[in-house]
Amino acid sequence: MYTADLAKNTSIPTRILGKTGLPVTCIGLGGEGVLRTFGKTSEAVKVIHRALDIGITYFDCARAYAGSEGYYGAALGARRDSIFLTSKAFERSRKGAMEQLETTLSTMKTSYLDLWQVHDIRKYGELEEISSPGGALEAFVEARAQGKVRFIGVTAHYDASVLKKALHLFDFDTVLMPLSAAHPHFKPFLTDVLPIALDKGMGIITMKVLGGTFVPERRTPGEVKKLITYSLSLPVSTMVIGCSSPGEVEMNAGFAREFKTLL
Repeated sequence: MYTADLAKNTSIPTRILGKTGLPVTCIGLGGEGVLRTFGKTSEAVKVIHRALDIGITYFDCARAYAGSEGYYGAALGARRDSIFLTSKAFERSRKGAMEQLETTLSTMKTSYLDLWQVHDIRKYGELEEISSPGGALEAFVEARAQGKVRFIGVTAHYDASVLKKALHLFDFDTVLMPLSAAHPHFKPFLTDVLPIALDKGMGIITMKVLGGTFVPERRTPGEVKKLITYSLSLPVSTMVIGCSSPGEVEMNAGFAREFKTLL
């Protein structure tokens, strides 16, 4: 099981993931890029193995990310317990979420997740669904009690006001949201949600650092470095970036090692 002692084995700077109390590398491997495909096991495993080899400890995934969970299942093996492994469930009912968790654990070939997250909350009605009797939050609490997940998180990138309400709905351990200079759409997450998450002591994970689907064109290395530096200058625990090759993993991790604050 991933512990603070295991985190000492990396040369990439680490930060505490909020109330979990665990240090994780300030950059993690996202579940996008080549991981969000089907039929590219060889390429995806090479990306995961490179991230493992250079000392990344935070690994992102989701039930919705195409073959991503299966790629982790093919790649991790005995190294699974040396990392902080996450995934997400998009089902809003207790039954549906629990079924997704069982599929996730089987596909990733692990008996537990370090972090299981309510995936992509977009509308206020979804908050009512997950928190009502028979809602998904019951599955998350039950899974934690059973030792199938260690921590519970929530993710959103669509509407900051909905995520803000979600943080008052349940005592989540972590929040995954866009805190990026890449697109003005993300600014409300910085101004309206981040202060609440900090006040609650949550582990703060940022995504879409390079713009995500809002900016589909490729970035130059210089632009990537500036965007990574900006997001690391914020009070976040880690960031997740999807990669298409081992070279991208190395480049992004290198920029994280070189980080000097902008703010």
